[in-house]
Amino acid sequence: MDSACKCFADSSIRSLSYMVYPCSWHWRLHLRQIELMIFLQLFYVFSKIGIFNFGGGYAMLSLIQDEVVNKHQWLTVNEFTDIVAISQSTPGPIGINCATYTGYIAVIHAGFPTWAAMLGAILASLSVIWLPFLLMVSISKFLLKHCKSKAINDIFSTLRLVIVGLIAAAAIMLMSKENFGDIGESPFVFFVSTTIFILAFLGTRLYKIHPILMILLCGLAGLLIY
Repeated sequence: MDSACKCFADSSIRSLSYMVYPCSWHWRLHLRQIELMIFLQLFYVFSKIGIFNFGGGYAMLSLIQDEVVNKHQWLTVNEFTDIVAISQSTPGPIGINCATYTGYIAVIHAGFPTWAAMLGAILASLSVIWLPFLLMVSISKFLLKHCKSKAINDIFSTLRLVIVGLIAAAAIMLMSKENFGDIGESPFVFFVSTTIFILAFLGTRLYKIHPILMILLCGLAGLLIY
């Protein structure tokens, strides 16, 4: 009798395990597929940013922030601000640098290891340049042929104004409490940040101090003051 009960119990457990484990495996596979979507999203988002980018890296900062901070929430505002600062302080175009760092951090936040994050950084960097590259190769011959056309010159005259507006919008976007501090919570930090900003602007604008030297001086000032 006991052996019969034991056999019945064992068979019940096996039947239950056959029901549970396939569902568990299917659920884990589904979760992994959702996690892998981060790479497809990185490709789509930065391809879109690249093709709609006019005016260089500074002009695309507001678009990058809207996508990676507001819509997809891959980064916080503080992380995005740090990435912009790092991108400005390292060699290379700021737009590609932002894509590289964003791809890396977004994949890390998704729970993947470092090697996968490096793939995410490479994917985001290539995604932001491949469509503009193909577009420029396609229309270069046309632009060279019609570069003196009045219609082409009128189009580019208008685009210059738009680009200035986009860069100004990016500058205003970066004038936030994450960069300058909150005057209510930390007036000292706000005062020092504002002073450094004014000195950097006057130094590069009026006294023609080299930007690399200015970055080094401001970094040293931040190290000593903060």
